[in-house]
Amino acid sequence: MYIYNVTSNIDDTIHEQWLVWIKAHIPQVLSTGKFTTATLTRVLVEEEMGGVTYSVQYRAASREALDEYFRDHAEVLRSDAVKRFGDKVLSFRTELQIVDEYTVNFKE
Repeated sequence: MYIYNVTSNIDDTIHEQWLVWIKAHIPQVLSTGKFTTATLTRVLVEEEMGGVTYSVQYRAASREALDEYFRDHAEVLRSDAVKRFGDKVLSFRTELQIVDEYTVNFKE
C-alpha cells in the first residue's frame, strides 16, 4: 500500500474558497480509479509564514497505480489549483510506502 501525501499552506485570504474547492477536488482525484481512499486533515501547527496548512493523504493499492496516476492524471488535476489560486497555495508532495499497520482492539 502507498500513500500520496499533499501538504498545502493556504493563504488566509482564500482559505474558505480553497476548502470548498478541495472538498470537490478530492472526489475528482478518486474518480481516476488509482486510489482507494483519501483523508483530508488540518495540520495543527501555527506557521511562521501565516495561513492554514492541510494535508490530503491518498491511498493507492500498488506502486503501479500511483505511477499511472502521475503519468495519466496528475498534471491536469494539479494545474486546476495553480490556475485558481496561484501563489496563494504552497504545496509539497510526498510518496510513502506503508511497511506495517497496527491497530488496537479494546475489550469491553
